[in-house]
Amino acid sequence: MGLISFIKDKFNKKDKEVDEKYVKGMDKSRKNFSSKLSSLSRSYKKVNQEYFDELEEILIESDVGVSLTIKIIEEVMNEAKKRKVDNPDDINEILIEKMFYEYTSKGDIPSDIRFSSSGPTVLLVVGANGVGKTTSIAKLAYRYKNMGKSVMLCAADTFRAAAVEQLTIWANRLEIPIVNGDSNADPASVAYEGAKKAKEDNIDLLIVDTAGRLQTKTNLMDELGKIKRVLGKEIPGAPHETFLIIDGTTGQNGVIQAKQFNEVAEISGIVLTKLDGTSKGGIILAIRDELGIPVRFVGVGEKIDDLVEFDLDQYLYGLCVGA
Repeated sequence: MGLISFIKDKFNKKDKEVDEKYVKGMDKSRKNFSSKLSSLSRSYKKVNQEYFDELEEILIESDVGVSLTIKIIEEVMNEAKKRKVDNPDDINEILIEKMFYEYTSKGDIPSDIRFSSSGPTVLLVVGANGVGKTTSIAKLAYRYKNMGKSVMLCAADTFRAAAVEQLTIWANRLEIPIVNGDSNADPASVAYEGAKKAKEDNIDLLIVDTAGRLQTKTNLMDELGKIKRVLGKEIPGAPHETFLIIDGTTGQNGVIQAKQFNEVAEISGIVLTKLDGTSKGGIILAIRDELGIPVRFVGVGEKIDDLVEFDLDQYLYGLCVGA
């Protein structure tokens, strides 16, 4: 049984709710990628160089990234030659196998937050303004509250009054505590108060919001450095996780943002928002290839529970279903 058939068979036997969220959330990406793949297969009885040129174009247009696309195409061509395969449908099978391998070859693929065995677990959240950072924090808080964890928010993005206000509104809706400071207060001092309060109240998860943009990279590095130092001083090992929020609809700009933030913060995972709003789902593969950072969660809708753990099998299923 090939990988595509295996994945489809696997999901016929699994919980339909999460599967349907992935499939629905990736509808635009599937129509873009899978439909073009199917159309390409119908255009050729046997593959040739022109076929692979068109396949390369499909991958690049799906935001897989130029360097990774070239690598995958070369691997597919070599594997096809080795197996003596020239049927387009069989080539598609090899393509999905190579995409799977390229993602998994970068190392472990953690998804859920790894909670500290003692004391609060601290999640630091970074990302440019406008990527859905505040909403993603709320969705993460909702997720872990529903899992029985006590959650506290910390509004350390004091440079934007609207950010503090929005996060406070979400905290009230979710009925969870929040620590915030006055407008233009020192973000590190707010983070310190959040860590102190989380310890006092025996909180399981403290989610710390940070500024989306400062004047220079040095400024951003210094600010994040201060926040991390005060968190670590109050809670050993903190921050335990640092998530970068990226808007999936920004395409390759999302990869650029990931590179920039990874230079100033030790990113442990990506939260990709608005996956349902893009036809270029290959961005997940591009980020993994460029930085080695795994996508941990994906946003597949606007509802509060439409943030789900990234699952490579479900992602590939979302791309290839209907192919």
